[in-house]
Amino acid sequence: MDIRPFEKKIWLSSPTMHGDELRWVQDAFEKNWITTAGENLNECERAVAEKVGCKYAVGLSCGTAALHLAVKLAGERLYGQARPDEGTLRGRRVFCSDMTFDASVNPVAYEDGQAVFIDTERDTWNMDPAALEKAFEIYPEVRLVVVAHLYGTPGKIDEIRAICGRHGALIVEDAAESFGALYKGVQTGNFGDLGAISFNGNKIITGSSGGMFLTDSKEDADKVRKWSTQSREAAPWYQHEEIGYNYRMSNIIAGIVRGQMPYLDEHISQKRAIYERYKEGFRGLPVTMNPYDEVNSEPNFWLSCMLIDESAMCRQVRGENDALYVRESGKTCPTEILETLTKYNAEGRPIWKPMHMQPIYRMNPFITAQGNGRARTNAYIAGSGADVGADIFARGLCLPSDNKMTAEEQEVIIQIIRSCFE
Repeated sequence: MDIRPFEKKIWLSSPTMHGDELRWVQDAFEKNWITTAGENLNECERAVAEKVGCKYAVGLSCGTAALHLAVKLAGERLYGQARPDEGTLRGRRVFCSDMTFDASVNPVAYEDGQAVFIDTERDTWNMDPAALEKAFEIYPEVRLVVVAHLYGTPGKIDEIRAICGRHGALIVEDAAESFGALYKGVQTGNFGDLGAISFNGNKIITGSSGGMFLTDSKEDADKVRKWSTQSREAAPWYQHEEIGYNYRMSNIIAGIVRGQMPYLDEHISQKRAIYERYKEGFRGLPVTMNPYDEVNSEPNFWLSCMLIDESAMCRQVRGENDALYVRESGKTCPTEILETLTKYNAEGRPIWKPMHMQPIYRMNPFITAQGNGRARTNAYIAGSGADVGADIFARGLCLPSDNKMTAEEQEVIIQIIRSCFE
């Protein structure tokens, strides 16, 4: 294949700036609001709440902070205030999406809870309602579920909400990756009792960092604002009656997000075009793209991903920090494709490694649609039909999805990937 490496790196998903961001950062400098308060923060919260369709958005330092305070608040609502030396979920189990970034799950540990991982379904690569129902059969006492929308694709929201409703469980909705995505015409972030989005550097719009806590409750919003500013009481001195955190969003970061907000729909349109070009360009290859419910949902297409057919997988073995594969004619694997992309100066990434496979969480319960996954095996068996997340991790990868990548550059990426199947 006579293709030269890209002179300028093709990124997985890098920030796309438009100039308005600098205007609002400069405004903060001129007004000397270099703090965790100011016009940018106020306007950013207003604009996000309006876009999502919720009543309140609270600007925080990152999406993880938003998730932490959402989980903490849910624990307090369910089980009462914690002692200063323990979290609100101390000793409690919480059902969590399995295929996600660990920021979705770590807040449960912050609050001294135990995550129980719910396997993935194939239709959207999100939490499997059948596995969630099975989990409630095994652990009927659970009252909190943390649901993530993977790679900007809404999960099976109606089914998950119905199951949680029958079991009296609250939902923390991790919409960190899905800002701007729709389910039945409604923005993600609206479907949980508490929600969170992220403005990390690689997200659909960015502040370099930052996140938002989402709610329809003024009481919840006020509580999170208080917690995020070290839980200061309304006193003329520094008075503290509960544990607090330094989690408030900076007015500078808010200025960047404020400048990005008008371009959210444009970014989504660009990301969708990337997804569609990959789908068309891979026609005839033994692969499929990351799926979504074309009737009920509109993803934000944050990352385009592909799944290699089992019949086209060469032999691949992964350790904790590295991988080996055997080159086979007509076959390939995620490791080979990612190495080849790197050789041509393009960035891809493995699919999120499921949480139940992570060393830190290997002893936590893991529930599939068939029941307790840990009781059967600790290793994924190809073709077993169980452990959907492990199968997607084994055969899937995230493709270069930067919205500054030209159609011509993407065509080269497609040809590079096609060459791996030769």
